Amino acid sequence: MTATDPYSTVAERASAAFEVQGSEFIGYVAPVESETAAEAFTDEIAAEYDDATHVVPAYRVRTEDGYLREYSNDDGEPSGSAGKPALNVLQGQELENVAVAIVRYYGGTNLGVGGLVSAYGRSTADAIEAAGVVEREPHEQFTVTVEYDDSGSVRSVLEGGPGSFDAAYEERVQFVVSVPSVEAEALRDRLRSTTSGRATIE
Repeated sequence: MTATDPYSTVAERASAAFEVQGSEFIGYVAPVESETAAEAFTDEIAAEYDDATHVVPAYRVRTEDGYLREYSNDDGEPSGSAGKPALNVLQGQELENVAVAIVRYYGGTNLGVGGLVSAYGRSTADAIEAAGVVEREPHEQFTVTVEYDDSGSVRSVLEGGPGSFDAAYEERVQFVVSVPSVEAEALRDRLRSTTSGRATIE
């Protein structure tokens, strides 16, 4: 699989909660575009629940070069009883560009490794079910910076092309473009030819 193939991910951020023998589990899930975004999401949940006994992160993110980065952490739970079961659910459902963070408040009864595996797996699956699964087309983001003289022609190319963009008019004009990966290089070529190479594309 390459970075330009369609992939399955969650439709939106969502959460789901349940209790097992007094322990409360709250699973959070979100679609993410990068490892940085995945880590920011799991850090955000950990900060929000800094009084929780454990906040277990896991994610699967497709990098721009097509590599699938997978990560999980048990956050103090017995080895292999928390992060791996969460990651296993993401793998089993073949989801990409998705991050989960599972919050646990200890309820006084040890669940044992089998009980934890079951609870963290269920928490992940419940959150995914709450979010819904969709198929997405990978997108690339890049920035186009031009002088005002070229901004009109760049804007018309972007308005007529694939994807979306935001424009900031300052000393120069900067367009932040999000476009399907399969069409990104052709769009960059068009922008270069439209501006006779004057556009700075990063």
